[in-house]
Amino acid sequence: MVKTIKFVAIGNSLTVGFTPSTFTTSNSYPEFLKEIIDDFLKQTGKNNSLEVTFRNKGINGDLTSGMLSRFKQDVIDLKPKYVIILGGTNDIGWGFQVEEIFTNLKKMMEIAQDNKVQPISCTIPSVLGWDEGIPTRLQLNKLLKQFCREKEIPCVDLFLKTSDPQTKKLKSKYSIDGLHLNTSGYRKIAETIFEEAVRDLILSELKLAN
Repeated sequence: MVKTIKFVAIGNSLTVGFTPSTFTTSNSYPEFLKEIIDDFLKQTGKNNSLEVTFRNKGINGDLTSGMLSRFKQDVIDLKPKYVIILGGTNDIGWGFQVEEIFTNLKKMMEIAQDNKVQPISCTIPSVLGWDEGIPTRLQLNKLLKQFCREKEIPCVDLFLKTSDPQTKKLKSKYSIDGLHLNTSGYRKIAETIFEEAVRDLILSELKLAN
């Protein structure tokens, strides 16, 4: 019997997979992440015992307040086992305070836990060409990592894995416009989420399935 595990990814254009050069949404990290998981299951010979599904609930331009307001409908009501939360980029662009952004993200994680959904938090990537936006990202990401450590919630450091370690700027090879990512960038996000959080979760699910 095949056990099905549902993931929901909620966020903004970085979850949609928006690419400004082509105006397509075919490069979303959830698609790449599902491919990685499927390949992993095949390699372990367990693809007949576990099936993973994804629902992409990203909305271009969304704020964390918008994500929070639709969290029940777009996440809880779908009854997933896991939710990946990536948001805050647009809030920073509009000048919202770090504490307000963090509070919205924290509330989503708490709602997920209250409803027996395992949250996976993600730090937001850096930018290239807007240096003033980097310190705010670092502040938000620090709060996220601290909260996740305290609550034992997986936190994937996308900022660290996609930025230059010296300048803290987004690596140009991952982006076209300095904000949105290209195919390599979205694939890197998927690989990082798998390596830092999802691989261990899938291994745990396999143990439970056997």
